[in-house]
Amino acid sequence: MAVMKMLVPKPVRDLVASQDLLWNLTLRELRGKYRRSFLGWTWSLLNPLALVGIYWFVFSVVFGSQPPIGNPSGIKTYALYLLCALLPWSFFSLITGLGMSSLLGNGGLVRTVAFPRQTLVFAQSIFSLVQFTIEMTLLTVILLFAGSPLLHLLPLTILQMLLLACFSTGIALALSVMLVYFRDLTYLWTIINQVYFFMTPIIYDPSLLEDKATPLIRSLLRWNPMSVFVDAFRHTMYDGRAPEAANIAGLFAAAALSMAFGLLVFSRGVRRLAEEV
Repeated sequence: MAVMKMLVPKPVRDLVASQDLLWNLTLRELRGKYRRSFLGWTWSLLNPLALVGIYWFVFSVVFGSQPPIGNPSGIKTYALYLLCALLPWSFFSLITGLGMSSLLGNGGLVRTVAFPRQTLVFAQSIFSLVQFTIEMTLLTVILLFAGSPLLHLLPLTILQMLLLACFSTGIALALSVMLVYFRDLTYLWTIINQVYFFMTPIIYDPSLLEDKATPLIRSLLRWNPMSVFVDAFRHTMYDGRAPEAANIAGLFAAAALSMAFGLLVFSRGVRRLAEEV
């Protein structure tokens, strides 16, 4: 038992001990989302579909961009190629955005009740994962009708979803504490997120930059964790084949490093949280 306490960080132990609170906070988010909205959870599907429609028209119709042919699926549909990357990106953006504001948004609770503060961030992550699962399920059905042989790769796709959740939550943990001490981070993160979106090959095929981009840009794309995630999702869903072992190893490394960094920053900044929030 003593060895386990040494191996498992205290924020993780506290999170496990407060699993009932985590579950209740997650249910609160799930019940409150789109409450009194006529379309309800349908909005979670309409938002990414609207973005896909816009990007499809601009890049496929206006500029004539052509997606690569899925290997071995044979699919050549720009909208599906875009969705396989846009949904994971939207999931990352949702977790970091909601997680970043989770402490300030529950300031009264943080000031008056003693509980593991990281529970608020993880509740947002689980809520986002539920929404992401719904979106990915519908995309899977569409890709099956389109001809992608992805059924045998579903366990690998689920693993990629969980690793992306860990990677995004680690960043959200760090951002949530930093926002308490630096309120301008909300506006700064909006700009960073926009730049990061176009640094990630979501609306374009990364092979297009092999001859045109400088070595610096190619290095940034190669070491961009979200590029690795996007590439992995396109392999398992659009192409219908497993990613390379190095790609999967990169996903594990990105998730572990992000979570370790987020827990470290959170544990350092949480000490004076009640005073600053």
